[in-house]
Amino acid sequence: MQDYLKCCRGLVLGCLGLFASVAAAWPDRPIEIVVGFAPGGGTDITARTLATHLEKELGGSVVIVNKSGASGAIALTYVARAKPDGHTLGMTNMPGLLTIPIERAAGYIPSDFTYLANLVRDPCAFSVSINSPYQTLADLLVAARANPGKISVGTAGIGTDDHLQMVMFEKLTGTKLNHVPFTGSAPQRNSVLGGHTLVGGMNVGEAMPYSGVNLRILAQASDGRSELAPAVPTFKEQGVDLVFASERGLVAPKGLPAEIQNKLEQALAKIVQNPEFRQQMKTQFTEIDYLASGPWQARLKRADAEFRALWQTQRWAE
Repeated sequence: MQDYLKCCRGLVLGCLGLFASVAAAWPDRPIEIVVGFAPGGGTDITARTLATHLEKELGGSVVIVNKSGASGAIALTYVARAKPDGHTLGMTNMPGLLTIPIERAAGYIPSDFTYLANLVRDPCAFSVSINSPYQTLADLLVAARANPGKISVGTAGIGTDDHLQMVMFEKLTGTKLNHVPFTGSAPQRNSVLGGHTLVGGMNVGEAMPYSGVNLRILAQASDGRSELAPAVPTFKEQGVDLVFASERGLVAPKGLPAEIQNKLEQALAKIVQNPEFRQQMKTQFTEIDYLASGPWQARLKRADAEFRALWQTQRWAE
């Protein structure tokens, strides 16, 4: 029996030593951050900024891989099925992370991931071309009520924050809009600028660089005016009680070794406190919204229940 116990103890110590050596050697090749939308959108820009800081913290190369399509589900499925060795990470978007598996059979479920941290939030908004006849949200409401199902609203895809914002707007105002899904925010913005789509559901951070020149932001879905867009009125102050945002975080496949998870979490905690990163997010009109793994998962659990209740009352895929 003593020999057996010694053998078991040796195996355990050997495994611990192996895990430690794996963590010490990591990363031994480039780390991929997979983004589920086309280049040029808010999620893509956030990920590319994050990558440069992760490289400094981890001492290795970090590359962005865009796998657009299916409202981000293609990218999330790729991450969920990747080897959990710390070399494949996913930039998540809330609510798509939760809503896609609610409204259809996806290639992943939320429990397929190791949750590292939520990093930022970007309030939703309604924007129109600077040449649009809609000068205010009230103008848009008048047109929507007079033309049910004819006012086109572009989004980054079914089940994304852009789309859910539109669904909530319809529910709150009793209107019916014409949903036009794209593969990301950049294509939908180009559609609005080209006059092919009347309204863009892109986030504040995605619209602000064009505001006053190419775009007119009719409303932001913040509880109060964001300090990054103080001149843009909220939906609430215009009579529509809509508060919603894109929340962006970082995940890895389920089963990530604890040592590597700890390294990543510590790096992210340092990055969100880095003045350079914070200034970059401010320049991108994106708000810091850091939540460590535990609190983030608790918030996601609450949100999942809310989205499932919304699905029962108004199925956004229909």
